[in-house]
Amino acid sequence: MRRKAIALWLVILIGSLGMACSSTRSEKQGEPAQTAEGGAARYGARYYSFEDVLIPGELNYQPKKSAIYETPKFKMGWMVFSKWRIDQNSLIEFFTYHMEKDNWKLVSSFKGKESFLNFSKPDKTCTMKITENWLGKTSVEIRVGPLGEKKM
Repeated sequence: MRRKAIALWLVILIGSLGMACSSTRSEKQGEPAQTAEGGAARYGARYYSFEDVLIPGELNYQPKKSAIYETPKFKMGWMVFSKWRIDQNSLIEFFTYHMEKDNWKLVSSFKGKESFLNFSKPDKTCTMKITENWLGKTSVEIRVGPLGEKKM
């Protein structure tokens, strides 16, 4: 009986230490806490290279797979994020809701093994590709570029 009580106490102690350290993770990495208002801030969502594309806090940025090109008139490029075992439908709901809050209009969507979301603004467009591999790793590729009309 006494061994069970000690084991339970150790589990509680180790669990509380893990929770105490996890709250300061972003402070130790030196990342600014750029979050949106309301519910998104509570979950650590933040803006990266594009100030109008909110990214869920659970996703991990992949800088070696990303590229941004910027001029005084516009910014374009792609960002890649990944996460093990994250629900694809919840990502789609998150992006659809928050993109509309940032004045993007959903143009089209395709949901399947690979899901695509296409958004537009008067001067730019955004395409999101959400895929999951057979091991359960989800990748999100976000491409933003200027919207130009091709004249025939």
